[in-house]
Amino acid sequence: MASFEVIGGKKLKGSIQPQGAKNEALQIISAVLLTDQEVRIENIPDILDVNLLIELLADMNVQVNRIDPHTCTFKADNINTDYLNSPAFREKGSKLRGSVMLAGPMLARFKKAYIAKPGGDKIGRRGVDTHILGFQKLGATFNYNPTTSCLEFTTAGLKGTYMMLDEPSVTGTANVLMASVMAEGVTQIYNAACEPYIQQLCRMLNSMGAEITGVGSNLLTVKGVKELSGTTHKMLPDMIEIGSFIGLAAMTSSELTIKNAGIEHLGVIPDKFKRLGIQMTFKGDDIYIPAQDHYEISTYMDGGILTIYDNPWPGFTPDLISIVLVTAIQAKGSVLIHQKMFESRLFFTDKLIDMGAQIILCDPHRATVIGLDRKHKLRGITMSSPDIRAGQALLIAALSAEGKSTIQNIEQIDRGYQQIDKRLIELGADIQRIDEKK
Repeated sequence: MASFEVIGGKKLKGSIQPQGAKNEALQIISAVLLTDQEVRIENIPDILDVNLLIELLADMNVQVNRIDPHTCTFKADNINTDYLNSPAFREKGSKLRGSVMLAGPMLARFKKAYIAKPGGDKIGRRGVDTHILGFQKLGATFNYNPTTSCLEFTTAGLKGTYMMLDEPSVTGTANVLMASVMAEGVTQIYNAACEPYIQQLCRMLNSMGAEITGVGSNLLTVKGVKELSGTTHKMLPDMIEIGSFIGLAAMTSSELTIKNAGIEHLGVIPDKFKRLGIQMTFKGDDIYIPAQDHYEISTYMDGGILTIYDNPWPGFTPDLISIVLVTAIQAKGSVLIHQKMFESRLFFTDKLIDMGAQIILCDPHRATVIGLDRKHKLRGITMSSPDIRAGQALLIAALSAEGKSTIQNIEQIDRGYQQIDKRLIELGADIQRIDEKK
């Protein structure tokens, strides 16, 4: 198990380019199973979760050609469908929640699919009910195998229908959408997620010959086709990385430029950080953040304390709640952070409190941050990363703190941020990766 040793208190300076979007990658790469023709994917993030999904495809006999660390071609013309019912798949698939999105394409093309007990972040209950109900409405049957802890789906042929999803789940929408593109007839998916990554998946599928309308809305209409062809698709920049870099610049009083940020796809993210008092300027598709000695949290017009909460798109993404919380530590003023969707995501605040942050954890979903306004520095401690986003938040805290911090279990950070230590070292950060195997 590796760790980071961080000497904090150093100002960073320079330019950094965000990786390709992790949450888009897991959907897009799963979609290559929908055709026997070659699909080229560009701007792939070189991170653990995505590389594990690519390994799973290769294990299924998908021809994978890694042209460079961020570009791959895939050809799924000789799939071993039985692999998904093997102990090897269950072991590897259980490490990656994104493996559930193989089920939609497999049902559409091969009429059977399996979902292993999903892994991923331990941030609260994250059921697969939306996926199951959607597949059932398309005509699939499922069986839970208690021996393998695996869900098994079969169908004689999926048929289009109208459905209202029980929640606007991003992975649920993606999975049902991929299942429906080759279903007989017309499918309407209401209460669909409409995040930019779902829009990207729709555009990719349409470029492969699918007929999807309503892209960008919460009502997707899919006219089933008999087969799909190959395509080339380029992923968006990762909005979560972009938000992380904005928070990092503020906490460390650093002057940073985020290059090629895909600003038109960021929604309310820049505005939420501006509410914390963070200055930024858009220069073309770059975001320039000047060094700020102080930044002040705004209040509501009636003087009430600002609340930042997560919501389905176009609301604020839950993946940046941890970053906003840590960024508020050194602001002037107070903010209530309300994490609605996951009941375990705020538990990492105990580590920030040990570092000297003034945070009141009201309940599993809400925390109040009383900003220090840089009157006191955080102090370095030893801590462990519980999940991807909390891990990055702890890294930001460590980089702003006085003295040495040790962050253990950094494999969690590596799952979502590619070579984050090397990229931040280039900006002036003092980070050392310690591999305990050596």
